[in-house]
Amino acid sequence: MMWVLIVSELAVFGAGLAAFLAVRLTDPAGFAEAQTHLHRTGAGINTMVLVTSGWLAALALQAVERGQVARMRGLLALASLLGCVFLALKAQEFADLWAAGISFETHGFFTFHMLLTGFHAAHVLAGIVLLALVATLATPRAVEAGAAFWHMVDLVWVILFPVVYLI
Repeated sequence: MMWVLIVSELAVFGAGLAAFLAVRLTDPAGFAEAQTHLHRTGAGINTMVLVTSGWLAALALQAVERGQVARMRGLLALASLLGCVFLALKAQEFADLWAAGISFETHGFFTFHMLLTGFHAAHVLAGIVLLALVATLATPRAVEAGAAFWHMVDLVWVILFPVVYLI
């Protein structure tokens, strides 16, 4: 069932990115100017944070498969903590944009940026909850499902980051 969820979430994010790219074609200069207001360095740091977190989740799966439940729980706790770091950096970016008077309605770029990255942040939050749940279950199958979801969250960000922040 987890794979059905993952594939459907990837399809939703794919459709959002396709719409973003299509609308960007109608106003490339406006999108480029709007993009300058983003926290590119923070987004780059967030990329490293999530990739590291995904690595920790993979290590947690190895640990639970070896019967190292305490190690698995510690690794998932660290992965979740990095998820919280991601959310804090994303919240700071949103707060700074709003403080500058930038909202969903400012420009189409910001509509897509806030929807796509906000929806992704909601998935990070869901992933943190899921990692906590599978840590309590402490079975290889549960940890594998949680890690797979977390890797989907990583994958989406690895695609969102260059498309929204760099291109």
